[in-house]
Amino acid sequence: MKAKSWRFTALAALPLSLWLSQASADTTAAAPATPPTASAPTLTPAEFDHARQIYFERCAGCHGVLRKGATGKPLTPDITRARGSEYLKTFIKYGSPAGMPNWGTSGDLSDTEVDLMARYIQLDPPTPPEFSLADIEKSRKNIVPVAKRPTRKMNQYNLDNLFSVTLRDAGEVALIDGDSKKIINIVKTGYAVHISRMSASGRYLYVIGRDARLDLIELWLPRPDIVAEVKIGLEARSVETSKYKGYEDKYAVAGSYWPPQYVIMEGDTLKPLKVVSTRGMTVDNEYHPEPRVASIVASHFHPEFVINAKETGKIMMVNYADLNNLKTTTIDSAKFLHDGGFDATGRYFLVAANASNKIAVVDTKEDKLAALVDVGKTPHPGRGANFVHPKFGPVWATSHLGDETISLIGTDPVAHKAQAWKVVQTVKGQGGGSLFIKTHPKSSNLWVDTPLNPDAKLNQSVAVFDTRNLEAGFQVLPVAEWANLKGDGAKRVVQAEYNKAGDEVWFSVWGTKDGESALVVVDDKTRKLKTVIKDPRLITPTGKFNAYNTQHDIY
Repeated sequence: MKAKSWRFTALAALPLSLWLSQASADTTAAAPATPPTASAPTLTPAEFDHARQIYFERCAGCHGVLRKGATGKPLTPDITRARGSEYLKTFIKYGSPAGMPNWGTSGDLSDTEVDLMARYIQLDPPTPPEFSLADIEKSRKNIVPVAKRPTRKMNQYNLDNLFSVTLRDAGEVALIDGDSKKIINIVKTGYAVHISRMSASGRYLYVIGRDARLDLIELWLPRPDIVAEVKIGLEARSVETSKYKGYEDKYAVAGSYWPPQYVIMEGDTLKPLKVVSTRGMTVDNEYHPEPRVASIVASHFHPEFVINAKETGKIMMVNYADLNNLKTTTIDSAKFLHDGGFDATGRYFLVAANASNKIAVVDTKEDKLAALVDVGKTPHPGRGANFVHPKFGPVWATSHLGDETISLIGTDPVAHKAQAWKVVQTVKGQGGGSLFIKTHPKSSNLWVDTPLNPDAKLNQSVAVFDTRNLEAGFQVLPVAEWANLKGDGAKRVVQAEYNKAGDEVWFSVWGTKDGESALVVVDDKTRKLKTVIKDPRLITPTGKFNAYNTQHDIY
């Protein structure tokens, strides 16, 4: 019997959880503009629901909700059906050195699920429902009203050295005391928290999940915990708070992948005040229906948020001084903006346009583009890394998903004008598949991970350079081996994060969701193992955010 056809229009008002569970496969959908070369596979409604959940959790971030591509390649049916199921299964299972994870051989997906996903991405992608300001407000929970919150710090924790650690598959964050290495609290959050951001005062911690749930954690409580919660859409990655003098802690802003928009809220209640769509023309003057908000930072020079729309390549300097008459300066850069960070002065914001193989440099004092810098294949810096090069002066560094290089960009247009906004040196690391690069003002170490490289030797270790002698190459530290995890499957080493003092660096050893994971702490000076943090509650730890370094943009 032919599978039942669904058009999804009746689902427009459903939240994501219901939308995921109630919609079924449209195996008879109309052909796309470019006709596929083969007929679409068939999926049962149950298979379709399962595949869509996997796609949301594992694939949408790189390939897009509508599968038009960004960091990852487009996966529209005209492409995927031409490739065929066997090709797609091989690629999904084994990955590639250019950054496609080895979902099958790592144990994240079974062979049955690999086959399911190969068939699913040959179908037309369903369009999720929109999410209005009224929807956002309806989702908001004022768990502890402001009047009932403490007026001073009610605990003895060194909050400057607190770590917020994403427990990806558990939908939680672990709040860990960086001094004692003890877990303070495990907080239930949205799915796969992408980033944790500190308020300007250091009192509040904002965490946002990929399911667009934003949680506000009050750190002054005897045991830090959530005091407010809101859903700002259906899928999201970014959150930031107002930091300009006079606006500290007043506003929060969060950007969603779906719908493509950003939301400005009250900083202490998460009450939505303004929703702004990012749909529109790309820098190539083509309309795009899904310009996802990839990253947001707060300007130190104006009451502005720097908001980056991935697919359009537009950088928006959004002035929050008057929300009723919102003033936005839009800067054209390059397509597929992703993540980035400030230079050491805090004036220049450097953001990866990763599928364009460029870094865009924004002068946040003058609100204009300072440069577009060609780098390696698919830059993925996280916040990047700032240090003083012995020859070229201050630089900011990025590693890459698509190749083994690390690009060093000069960031001093005054004392080192000839080197400013140019790649002054390129060094080679272990391989492609890097997600994060990190150093600290008090360290001469430069750490580069490779968690998405399909080679286990690379994704289970980390490379470290001496910034005073980059030509000497890198040392490889066997971080996953130090963790000594039980069982088979993935043991990806991801994201170096420094403590406040800059004398130790933390790594996540990201295991499977039903296996063991750990945090490994390394002595920064000796590069030797300091301690391993293990706990059954540490389920698939990934990103880590030190409160002080995050609050003050230290990286």
